[in-house]
Amino acid sequence: MSRVIVDCAIYRDGHRTEGPADFSDALDQARADGNSFLWIGLHEPTEKEFELVTSEFGLHPLAVEDALHAHQRPKLEVYDDSLFMVLKPVVYDDEADTVTTGELMLFVGDSFVVTVRHGEGSPLARVRKRLEQDPELLCHGATAVLYAVSDEVVDQYTEVAALLQADLDELEAEVFAPLGGDTKHTASRIYSFKRQVVEFRRATIPLTEPVARLASAGLPFVDDRSRPFFRDVSDHLARANESVEGLDRLLTDILSAHLAQMGVQQNDDMRKISAWAAMAAVPTMVAGVYGMNFDHMWELRQPWGYPAVVVLMVSLVFWLYRMFKRRGWL
Repeated sequence: MSRVIVDCAIYRDGHRTEGPADFSDALDQARADGNSFLWIGLHEPTEKEFELVTSEFGLHPLAVEDALHAHQRPKLEVYDDSLFMVLKPVVYDDEADTVTTGELMLFVGDSFVVTVRHGEGSPLARVRKRLEQDPELLCHGATAVLYAVSDEVVDQYTEVAALLQADLDELEAEVFAPLGGDTKHTASRIYSFKRQVVEFRRATIPLTEPVARLASAGLPFVDDRSRPFFRDVSDHLARANESVEGLDRLLTDILSAHLAQMGVQQNDDMRKISAWAAMAAVPTMVAGVYGMNFDHMWELRQPWGYPAVVVLMVSLVFWLYRMFKRRGWL
């Protein structure tokens, strides 16, 4: 278990205290003290490693299965002996333009919090440090951890949305640049960016309902004094969701505009090709007529015949060029 236990501590009256090394004894002590709770953090435990935690904390088998096998949607489940919540922290790599999501599970019960982390991007270290510097908030018990973790994850959403917006502004400027820029891979970039936004939405949108439930009354193991805090998290999440929806709509519009630009450009190219083909066809037709070598073509015997035909071809080509130029085909 030492491999997967990131931290284990008892918090009494808003302050971290030293407790027994064995978390089973630590849980008994936290319950005996009254105004205390045990917070144990785990990183990607195996089923065998998690068995002891399951038995000691009385965790529900369905919640344990979700915690061991990641790839869960954000959700909130209430069981007899604990409350189970799934969060998806998000990290954005600005250089690679990729959104990476981790998974964070919280079990909240009688005088304990168990956090299970999968993947990267976990804010738990920052949350624990911040809470230990705020004894007044920690006095709310295990609910304080649930609030602080939710708040930190949602704040990450806001930061990632701002970074995505900045990169999207650059992509938008590239698409609508006067000279068009290098548009060879623009469509693939837009589509790749849209996939990152979809991945982001999978983390933010489903979290709306769990946070709303936490802000309401009647949930077990949740201190009623924390409801205003969860309402604040809900407001921040709503803004993050609005940003994500705006990014998705804007990407769709940018992709449509880019495809329309490509269609217009292709039409311009086809008109230019058609115009040059028409100008080439006129002298070809005239030359073809005089290449048939009929005997009764009176101008063949005239000294001015050849110059006249050349002037005719040049005049027709010049007239076609001026006409196509005026109509914007060239």
